[in-house]
Amino acid sequence: MTPSSSHHTVRRGRVFPEKRLSPEEKARIKAEDAVFYKRCREVFERVQPELIQEHYDWFIIIEPDSGEYFIDEDEKVALAKSRSKHPGKKCIIMRINETGTCGRI
Repeated sequence: MTPSSSHHTVRRGRVFPEKRLSPEEKARIKAEDAVFYKRCREVFERVQPELIQEHYDWFIIIEPDSGEYFIDEDEKVALAKSRSKHPGKKCIIMRINETGTCGRI
C-alpha cells in the first residue's frame, strides 16, 4: 500500500483571474439582457391570452428577432423545434401561465 501524501495545496481565488469584466462591461451586458427580456415579454403578452386556454403550463420558446415562438408540453421538444428553425439564436423559455415563470419560488 502506498502512503498518502499530506501535502495538499489549497487553491483560493478565481479559476481564471485574467478574465474579469469591468463594471462598464457588466452594466452593458445587464442592459442588453433587459432589452432582450422586454422584447420577449412583449411577444409573450401578445400570444399568452390565446394559448393559455388550450396549452396551460406548456413551455414556450420565444425568438424575439422574428417574433416566432414554439410550444410543447415537453421542454426539450420545444427547444429542439426552436433550435432547428433558428440555430445559434438567443431565445427565452417561459411557461404558458399567468406569469410566464417556470418552477416554484
